[in-house]
Amino acid sequence: MSIATFMLMLDLTVVNVALPDLRTALHADFADLQWVLDAYALTLAAFLLTGGSLADRLGRKRVFTAGFAIFTLSSLAAGAAPGILALNLARGAQGIGAAVLFAVGPALLGQEFRGRDRATAFGVFGGVSGLAIAFGPLIGGSLTQGLSWRWIFLLNVPIGITAMVLGRFRLRESVEPGAHRIDWAGLTTSSAALVLLVLGFLRGENQGWTSAPIIAMFGGGLVLLAVFAAVERRAGADAMLDLSLFRIRTFNGISLATLLANAAGMSAIFLQVSYMQNVLGASPLTAGLRFLPMTLTLFVTAAVTGSLTVRIAPRVLVGVSLTLIAVGLALVSLVDVHSTWTALLPSMITTGAGMGMFNPPRASLSIAVVEPGRAGMAAGMGETFQQVGVAIGIAGLGALFQSRVTSDFGSSAGGRLLGPQAHAFGQAVASGGGDQLARALPARLAGPVDLAARSAFVHSLDQVLLLGSGIAALAALIGFALIRRSDLHTSALAGAEHDTGELVAH
Repeated sequence: MSIATFMLMLDLTVVNVALPDLRTALHADFADLQWVLDAYALTLAAFLLTGGSLADRLGRKRVFTAGFAIFTLSSLAAGAAPGILALNLARGAQGIGAAVLFAVGPALLGQEFRGRDRATAFGVFGGVSGLAIAFGPLIGGSLTQGLSWRWIFLLNVPIGITAMVLGRFRLRESVEPGAHRIDWAGLTTSSAALVLLVLGFLRGENQGWTSAPIIAMFGGGLVLLAVFAAVERRAGADAMLDLSLFRIRTFNGISLATLLANAAGMSAIFLQVSYMQNVLGASPLTAGLRFLPMTLTLFVTAAVTGSLTVRIAPRVLVGVSLTLIAVGLALVSLVDVHSTWTALLPSMITTGAGMGMFNPPRASLSIAVVEPGRAGMAAGMGETFQQVGVAIGIAGLGALFQSRVTSDFGSSAGGRLLGPQAHAFGQAVASGGGDQLARALPARLAGPVDLAARSAFVHSLDQVLLLGSGIAALAALIGFALIRRSDLHTSALAGAEHDTGELVAH
């Protein structure tokens, strides 16, 4: 499970630092680069619940291994992609494999460990995630700069093969007792609904939120969600999702907090990496090195927090962690057009501490609200909220950022010098191509235009991440208000009480 977690989280972080090279090598624009991230997030969000439900019924080891195979083969396809379309299709297939691994992983841990051992296991789980995030930019930068961007995907192939061999001997098979037939109607309607809703968020800014295609996507997604709810109510014991989960206050609290926290946090990393490379001119390797203060803080905090999940009230851990993320994103306002990269350090370290503290209780709470037999379904639902948050955050805040950069540049003195070309130039600035265009301008224009481009980028970054800070603060309030220990299943409580007794005895 640790190898799977490392591979999946590494895949999220190595891609960020390679985006400028992808843009050049595959002639991609800002929207194409968003799809490199969003194609993965879209299928990941759509199939998480499906993966968890199938694992409960068909066997968690069997489904987990199948997910590894899909992810490994699609990584090979991504590394060999001849163009941006082929790459994004392979990324979509990667998302399907990742959905299975993300959904089944916490359930595998939940079935093996109880009490303090479970807290330790989820601490390792969070720590390995932090380790991958910590070294992801560095590994991605090294591979991109030393070899090629293709190796950020090809690296998954030997890791995946090794993990599947180990899993063949180390994983223990488990199936939900009295498992019922597969809920094909639920699988189909839930996946289709999530695809339409997430796609609407991804494309809304580009096509217009009130345009016919976007309205149709949201309308169709909501209709399919209603159909899914009706199907699940009629399915009874065969239902892939127990709708009674939404009557548990803690489940609703951690789900909403997860969605909002990931919408704010992951989009912030995407934009900060873009700032580091496109405004400050850092190479992929240099950008990875400069992000180590944030990601190492995340790793250490996640490892420490795992051991605290049975000692500190879950709502305190979740609320404090999200407050740290909110403060960290607000600290980006320390950056101005003349700043060096060190101006980001207060934001990086604070945000990293918050993200590291949030991951272990998030993963454990998602399965602690149900009995072990339904852990796959509950974990899949929890991971769905996480990945939908990533997709919405990167799409929504990314589109807002692009719009703000384009508008600010067009209204600046440097932008007005370009006349009718200012809008297209502003879009290029947002996608990281402003430097190349500025160098092609006459000398009398290059200086003012470059300053206007940097100012538009930095000002828009500050504005968008302040909004992200507000989103994270709302998530913190939800965590403090809705999460409570009394909602945890008796097996989780019994383990925690046993460990408390041991601590007192010692």
